[in-house]
Amino acid sequence: MTQDVKPQNDVNPMKLCDSCADIQRNWRKAPGHPELVQGTNRTETHKHGQVTITRYRCERCGTAWEYENNKVNRHAGWSVVGR
Repeated sequence: MTQDVKPQNDVNPMKLCDSCADIQRNWRKAPGHPELVQGTNRTETHKHGQVTITRYRCERCGTAWEYENNKVNRHAGWSVVGR
């Protein structure tokens, strides 16, 4: 007999506030929102050069974001990295 068991990541899905849900992901130059607080940044070396990645956290819902400022890749930009 088999039971329908949801995968662990579906049991407690991350809830984004309305402002975070409206952020366009993976698109360079897409705006964030005013409740994102800037955190640390780091530089990574890609095959085309240096890329700056800045970490943010939403004050309302606590979602952690990273913004990749990569002038070569227009599909860089905002991505959710956790809570």
